[in-house]
Amino acid sequence: MTDVDNLVMMATPDVPGCFLNLKWNGGFHMLWTDCLTRLRQELSDNVFAMWIRPLVAEEVDGILKLYAPNPYWTRYIQEHHLELITILAEQLSEGRVRKVEILVDSRPGAILSASEQPATTTSALESMPVVSSPMKVKKEKEIDPANIKHSKKRLLNPLFNFALFVEGRSNQMAAETCRKVLTQLGESQHNPLFLYGPTGLGKTHLMQAVGNALLQAKPNARVMYMTAESFVQDFVSSLQKGKVEEFKKNCRSLDLLLVDDIHLLAGKEASLVEFFYTFNALLDESKQIILTSDRYPKELTELDPRLVSRFSWGLSVGVEPPDIETRIEILLKKAESNNIDLPRNCALFIAQQVVANVRELEGALNKVVAISRFKGTQIDLEVVRESLKDVLAIRARTISTENIQRVVSEYFRIPLKELVGPKRTRIFARPRQLAMGLARELTGDSFPEIGMAFGGRDHSTVMHACEKVQSLRAEDPIFNEDYKNLLRLLQS
Repeated sequence: MTDVDNLVMMATPDVPGCFLNLKWNGGFHMLWTDCLTRLRQELSDNVFAMWIRPLVAEEVDGILKLYAPNPYWTRYIQEHHLELITILAEQLSEGRVRKVEILVDSRPGAILSASEQPATTTSALESMPVVSSPMKVKKEKEIDPANIKHSKKRLLNPLFNFALFVEGRSNQMAAETCRKVLTQLGESQHNPLFLYGPTGLGKTHLMQAVGNALLQAKPNARVMYMTAESFVQDFVSSLQKGKVEEFKKNCRSLDLLLVDDIHLLAGKEASLVEFFYTFNALLDESKQIILTSDRYPKELTELDPRLVSRFSWGLSVGVEPPDIETRIEILLKKAESNNIDLPRNCALFIAQQVVANVRELEGALNKVVAISRFKGTQIDLEVVRESLKDVLAIRARTISTENIQRVVSEYFRIPLKELVGPKRTRIFARPRQLAMGLARELTGDSFPEIGMAFGGRDHSTVMHACEKVQSLRAEDPIFNEDYKNLLRLLQS
């Protein structure tokens, strides 16, 4: 393993990717690791990854010092999470830590960005190996999330707003609908609003953007964001503590309820019943509900049919994987927001290689930036290729123009020689254009290279085919469904 690989992989065992800036101190090292483990349990995955995981920590004279990259970050931690961190630090250190401070770390390269992937610090290279098992914690007192200030608003990520959301053909309808919800909150035609699609495509970003926009317009609005899993955990906790009525009151007095991954309620019978009544209570009061899932409502066969039918009362909008133009814009906007100089040709290369979802795009960008800083060079194609060498190796084995041709030929049941041959009849021309469009979308091949693979066709023919594919996807639902099916086959 190279020094670069070590740099990227150095992390705590139970909280992957959390780089620590500290001198070896067994007790403290364990303390912060345990704090992170508990914080991961208490907070949503998005909040933990975005705000907590990248923090750099050290202990000085009984004070736990946390370092963030800028004043905005420190202010956010101060307002939303410092109280919880302080409680945990005092509890887990058995009183050794008396105070927690959040400070701005001005050292170059200390933290990369406010993203799901942590930054890499130079001091991480100097840190000792991390102990693999966290210490057992004495649960002297339970932490009740209901008693933490701002509990209703603390889980909304302020970076999940409409300004930072990159729109493209794959998500435009979902974004427009979310904006419309704000102007017609609680109205029946889009209540509930159900966003569905594969993971990592921006559904959480959009739903939280609605919450953030509402709170900006109406600071006193009651907004709650939670995952289906956290709903179950909070409900079970309220049962154990005899606070069911308080839980019901909190959930049923909202202006806006945002629930992520609603399909994960499957099998949680008691929680399903409670959510059913909460859902009905909010709708009866014309309060807005926004849900997300990885599937269309009617495909959630494992849930109560009564609940599934209610999911369809409003509007269901799909979010699809971003096309290459949208992926490029996502990368450029992400880089701009974090003051990263990313050449457009490098963004194009990353977008050509990483096609699955936005999270993987951001992860790839973070790795490129980490390695460019480690090498002390500007981002260029050489740095990008080195950073994505593993991705390139996998894609070289799985996705190629030849493989795309084979899959399209089998899907439409036409001979491969006809797919790449000269015949222009529609039965061959449409699949051929679709295959060219997929090759442009999924490979790093140029128009001339794709043209050569399709019987030596001119690059202008390939360009026309790609443009035709885009227009047919917008105009012809059957063609669009074929395209999405083939995309899933090739990416599986």
